[in-house]
Amino acid sequence: MNETITKDEFLKLMKLANLNKKQLAEISGIPYPTVNAWGSRTPYPTYIKFLLENYIKAKAYDTPNDEISIKAKKYDEIKNKVLELESDNEA
Repeated sequence: MNETITKDEFLKLMKLANLNKKQLAEISGIPYPTVNAWGSRTPYPTYIKFLLENYIKAKAYDTPNDEISIKAKKYDEIKNKVLELESDNEA
């Protein structure tokens, strides 16, 4: 299941995760120049959506009453509604 990610999706996920590119590079072990090139010189890797979504969810479990957990829950709700709308349109 290789899901591509758009620049807008990447930026929204980064905002939800409360990360900047430097922090993403540090926590993921990916060199900063590589992360910084995504979306301009190179496409976003297929795994980055999975990585960021799971980072957001993990942070929500670590700190259940903070802003990240609220955003993670809202993200899941919105994602589920989008999937429902897409399946309704296909029917």
